[in-house]
Amino acid sequence: MQIIIVTAIVGIAGMGAGGVISTLLLKRPSEKIMCWMLSFAAGIMTGIVCFSLIPEAVDISNIPITIIGVILGIVVIMLLNRIVDKATKMSTEELALHHTHEDLIHARPIIENRPKMLRSGIIMLTAIGLHNLPEGIAIGAGGTHDITLGMILALMILLHNLPEGMAIAAPLLAGGLSKWKVILITTLTGVPMLIGGLIGVLAGNISDTAVALSISIAGGAMLYVVFGEIIPQSVVMTKNRTATLIALSGIILALTLSLLH
Repeated sequence: MQIIIVTAIVGIAGMGAGGVISTLLLKRPSEKIMCWMLSFAAGIMTGIVCFSLIPEAVDISNIPITIIGVILGIVVIMLLNRIVDKATKMSTEELALHHTHEDLIHARPIIENRPKMLRSGIIMLTAIGLHNLPEGIAIGAGGTHDITLGMILALMILLHNLPEGMAIAAPLLAGGLSKWKVILITTLTGVPMLIGGLIGVLAGNISDTAVALSISIAGGAMLYVVFGEIIPQSVVMTKNRTATLIALSGIILALTLSLLH
């Protein structure tokens, strides 16, 4: 129960806090700032996978199980992301190259087509949920196996959720939604992480192999999000390598935190 509560706080409160910061304090952050923040979060995610999830999965089971899980995580997120991109009816050129962080998080339709805001909102929540679900699984499964590991994962993922919540709130504000609706929607995007936490806890109670597979699947999904979306698009949007350096600083922070375990 403790790890489920922690997952809820990290997901719902973390995303909601990001929405509050963007809505009440920063208003409309610049593209460059948002890309830098997302890059830092991507670095943290990479560190989580490389220094916590994958080593833990190998220790719990073995290398083949871990590799299978990572591959499954990558494939699942690739397929689900493709479905979401098709649902937003983005062109082939737009799928290949995003120019704003709204495109990156699938939020552009909310700005351009307000009469269909509800449908677009559901699409966006689904897209963000694809990113949050495996993170919840990682916390749930990891925390069930080792509560200290779960807490460290929760802290690192919380650092990632804040800028992601800000990135969601900015286009919603531009689309004309009220501040409180923006905060509510941003907070709701953290719910999939709670669902993922529940899945992780259930898997953790089955066997060590199930724990290792759950953790490695989450790791593969997170790696795809980082290297398939956030980092390359951040470099394109900012047109320099600063985003890469910021991501590396996030990796270093994640390494530092992982040493606490």
